[in-house]
Amino acid sequence: MREECVDLVPQTFRLHCVGKESEENKNSSALSAGNSGTSAVDEEQSLVDDSSLCSTSPIGSAPLCRQFWKAGSYDDTLSTKPSLQKGANYLHIHPKFLHSNATSHKWAFGAIAELLDNAIDEIENGATVVIVDKILNPRDGSSALCIQDDGGGMDPEAMRRCLSFGFSDKKSDSAIGQYGNGFKTSSMRLGADVIVFSRCKKNRKLTQSVGLLSYTFLTQTGHDRIVVPMLDYEFNTQSNMWDKLSNTQCINNLPLLLRWSPYSTEAELLKQFDDVGQHGTKVIIFSLWYTDDGQMELDFESDPEDIRISEVANTNKKSARMMVASEQHLANRLRFSLRAYLSILYLRVPENFCMMLRGKCVQYHSIANDLKFPEFILYKPQSGGCKEGTVVTAIGFLKEAPLVNIHGFNVYHKNRLILPFWHVVSYSDSRGRGVVGVLEANFIQPTHNKQDFEKTPVFQKLESRLKEMTREYWDYHCQLIGYQPRKARAMTFQASSDSGKNDGIYQPVQLTRDDLASDCNLQKGAPSKRKESNHLVEPDRVRRKVGIGANATVCNQENLRAGAATDELKSGEAANLIQENRKLQAQCLEFEKTVEELNLKAARLRVDLGEARREHSRLLAEFKLVEKVKEEKSNAH
Repeated sequence: MREECVDLVPQTFRLHCVGKESEENKNSSALSAGNSGTSAVDEEQSLVDDSSLCSTSPIGSAPLCRQFWKAGSYDDTLSTKPSLQKGANYLHIHPKFLHSNATSHKWAFGAIAELLDNAIDEIENGATVVIVDKILNPRDGSSALCIQDDGGGMDPEAMRRCLSFGFSDKKSDSAIGQYGNGFKTSSMRLGADVIVFSRCKKNRKLTQSVGLLSYTFLTQTGHDRIVVPMLDYEFNTQSNMWDKLSNTQCINNLPLLLRWSPYSTEAELLKQFDDVGQHGTKVIIFSLWYTDDGQMELDFESDPEDIRISEVANTNKKSARMMVASEQHLANRLRFSLRAYLSILYLRVPENFCMMLRGKCVQYHSIANDLKFPEFILYKPQSGGCKEGTVVTAIGFLKEAPLVNIHGFNVYHKNRLILPFWHVVSYSDSRGRGVVGVLEANFIQPTHNKQDFEKTPVFQKLESRLKEMTREYWDYHCQLIGYQPRKARAMTFQASSDSGKNDGIYQPVQLTRDDLASDCNLQKGAPSKRKESNHLVEPDRVRRKVGIGANATVCNQENLRAGAATDELKSGEAANLIQENRKLQAQCLEFEKTVEELNLKAARLRVDLGEARREHSRLLAEFKLVEKVKEEKSNAH
C-alpha cells in the first residue's frame, strides 16, 4: 500500500455527488457519533433551525468560557429535554458528555500522548513519522495544534467509528488503544473543536474523509445531542476526479463544515489533503483552552522547538545556573516540556520511525542507560495461584546521584509509559534515594487516561515488591555513591511453633552491611535475590531474610559465633584479612567505574546511530515529497 498515487490527486478537485446510498447504508450511518449519522441534521424535526447554520458567514464566537475546567456547562434552553425519534430504541448523547468525558485527562500532555498512541499503533500499517506542530487558524490567526501521521488512514466507516464512542478496530495484542474513547477525550481536553482529515486506500479504493467534532458548534446552537458533520470522497479512476459520497443530507454537511471549521471554502478544506499523501491522518485541534490567568494552556512561544504547559513552565523560569540539579532533571522537565516527555514516552521505537516536534526530531532517551551499578531482577507476579507473566526490572542509581534527589520506577504497559518516576517509597525515607527502575508491566491494566493503573490486587503486589526491591538495592549499594548505610538494624528472628525453643523468639542481633554481605543464608549456600547485573533471579523463590524454624536456629548460632569472634579481629591475621578485603573492594570499584564508562560510551554511540538513521528517514521523506511535487507539476502541465 506504499505505492505512489500522486497522479490520482490532481491540483484542482472537481466534485460530484454520486447516487443516493441504500436504505441499509442509511441505517448504518445512523450509528455515527451521537446517532447523528454523517449529517448535522436528523431525519426528525430538530429543535434548532439547522437551515440557519448552512451558510458561509464568519464563524461564531467560541464559548464564553475558554477555561477547560469551567466549560462544562452552557445555556441549552433551546432544548431542555431530549427529543426521541419516533420508534427509536436508542438514547442520545448530550454535548455536555464531551466535556465530562474529557475530564479524565488531568494533564494536557497525557491527552497529546493519547493522540500519539494512534500514530504508534499505525506503525504496523507502514507509519514512519508522526508530526506534532503548531499551525495558525486561518479564521482568526489563533494557534492550533496539528498531529499528523502517514499510517494507513481511515476509510469512511473507520472515520465514523473514530468519532463514535466505544468502537475500536484495534485487535492486535501489541496495540496501545483498546477502549475506543481516547480520541474524543484527548482532543476535547486540548481544545473545544477538532477537525480530522484522513485518506485511505482499501480494497483498491482510494477514499478521503473529513469529520468535525465541535463543542463550539454544539453549545452555540443549543443541540441536545452530539452532531458530527462529515464528508466522504472516493477517487474515480476513469474521470480522474474525486466523487463526493453522499446521502440525502449531503447538502447540509458541507455548509456546516465551512462555517464551524477553520476553512471557509471547500477548496481550502480539501487542500489540507495535499500533504497527507496516499494514506495518512491529520488531526487539527483549534479553539485551544486557556488557563485561569488568561494564558493559552499550551505554550508555543517559550521555546520554538518545544510545546510547554504554561502554568507549570511559569513556575520553572529560574535561570539554569540557579536551578538545582534535581529541577533540571528529566523527571521534573517532563511535567512541562513535551519534548522531554516524548523522549521517554515509548520504551522501544523502531529505527525507521520518527516523532517530529515543531520541525525537529525527538531524540529517544533510554532511562535504563542512565543507571549506575544496574541490576536486572526477574519477577513473576501471581494472582489466584496462577502466574500472570514475567517481568524483568532494571534497577540502579541515577548517573547524577547523589547530586539529585530523584527516585522511582518508570512503569510501561505495551511499550507506553504509564507511570514516570513512580514513588513507591516516600522522600522522607532515605532508603531509596537516587534509586530508579524501569519495567514493562503488561499483566496489569492502565486506567482510561493511561496515566495510572487500576488498583487491583496484582498491582498492589507489584507495588509491595518494588518497594522491597528499592530498599534492598539501596542497602547493598548505597555506599558506592557516597551514602552511609545504616550501621545498626535490629532484626528479630522468629522460629516456628514446631521448634519449641525460647517460645520461637530470639534476641535482636545488630547487623551492619558487612554482616548482611555474609549472612547465614549465603554461608549455607542459599540463593540470593541479588546477583551480578547480567544475571536474572527469581525474587519470590529466594528471600534475603533469615529463615524460620531450624534455619532460624542455625542462623542465630552463626550470628552468636560471629559476635564472639570479634575479639579475634584484634589479631594480626584478622587485620591482614581486612586489609586484603579493602584492596579487593577498591579493585571492584575500579572495574565498576570502567564498566560504567564503557556503558556510557556505548549509549552515546547508540544515540548517534539512532539520530543518523532518523536524519536519513527525514531526508528520504523530504526527497519523496519533492519528487511528488515535481510529478504533480508535470501532470498539471
